[in-house]
Amino acid sequence: MFIVHVFVHVKPRKVEAFRSATLENARSSIQEPGVARFDVIQQADDLTRFVLVEVYRTAADAAKHKETAHYQKWRDTVADMMAESRSSIKYNNVFPDEPGWG
Repeated sequence: MFIVHVFVHVKPRKVEAFRSATLENARSSIQEPGVARFDVIQQADDLTRFVLVEVYRTAADAAKHKETAHYQKWRDTVADMMAESRSSIKYNNVFPDEPGWG
């Protein structure tokens, strides 16, 4: 599995709009064959901060995700909602490593 954590800091007045657009993207993303999991989490003590936990079957599947219409719509929709540029960290899973995990 190839895991990406995307860190997003949203402008305070844009939190609900960001959340709505991101949930729409997540619902579409989880339908992609290469996506094993797509979590949207919001920081408990700072509601302007989100982490997207994206779990792909392969790194190539992560690249394919960025080519989808729903991702491109999300990217363009939320661009002006961010208080700062989003960042990401990429991981390879260590455990569990069983086939079909996710």
